[in-house]
Amino acid sequence: MQVLFIDTVHSILEERLTEKGFNCIDGTSWSREKCIAEIPKMDGVVIRSRFPMNEDFLKHGTQLKFIARSGAGMENIDLDYTEKQNIQCFNAPEGNRNAVGEHALGMLLSLFNNLKKGDNEVRQGIWDREGNRGIELDGKTVGIIGYGNNGGAFAKKLAGFDVKVLAYDKYKENYGNQYAQAATMESIFMEADVISFHIPQNEETMFLADEEFFDAFEKPIYVINLARGKIVRTSALLKGLNSSKILGACLDVLEYESASFEKTISGDENPEFNALLKSDKVLFSPHVGGWSVESYFKLSDVLADKIFQFFKL
Repeated sequence: MQVLFIDTVHSILEERLTEKGFNCIDGTSWSREKCIAEIPKMDGVVIRSRFPMNEDFLKHGTQLKFIARSGAGMENIDLDYTEKQNIQCFNAPEGNRNAVGEHALGMLLSLFNNLKKGDNEVRQGIWDREGNRGIELDGKTVGIIGYGNNGGAFAKKLAGFDVKVLAYDKYKENYGNQYAQAATMESIFMEADVISFHIPQNEETMFLADEEFFDAFEKPIYVINLARGKIVRTSALLKGLNSSKILGACLDVLEYESASFEKTISGDENPEFNALLKSDKVLFSPHVGGWSVESYFKLSDVLADKIFQFFKL
């Protein structure tokens, strides 16, 4: 079988596929048009997010049997079309869940303890102990929206702290465990001090976190988003920050990211985004929450396991 690698992933995937007799073809430098020209010959494709796997592209893959995405989210794949065409789709949330959990905890602790601000000030010769007094995670209630691989990993990382973890997942039953208590959104609205999103982007979740959502919380909250940028409406987040309804935000993803996650618009192009960039209540990272040295390997290794299981190899 021939497999086209459209995006760069860890070499372990190609190595393992090759050992099982797959012919792996490097298309990472090919244009979309070149990929379309070659995909009729392919049995599988390996992707990240370089361009969408929509019907316009996939209709050319007349013998396509699978799509393997190195990552968790599947929003760049037309899953309705692939189901109709019996194209199996694989993702690898098991490969980067630990990285996401650690990154979320790291961002939250950094925000709580003013680590970025303190570091910048010390480098400028400013020794402001009182202005960098932190707050403790101990005693807080953390609400996790989406209790799959990534939400569960974050809850596990919180286990070493004296916090109450409430998890809400619309699509699961009996999902509470030793790390989190299954909860309703109403109880999270009432109790949470911190809210963290771990849900996919789709029609139902797009801009879920709008003004009405944030206004529903009984207490001022901290917001963490390592899921997808368009789950949180930036204007609503900014309004909450300005009113102190939202005390701070940890953002690994942004509403204004490109579909490939490789860039955002500039602050000069968007006043709301510019205001967010200037806020000292916000901590950013460039969509790397699940992109650790270790997860880069694990994502590809997990995909190999799933492909072999599917083909009973």
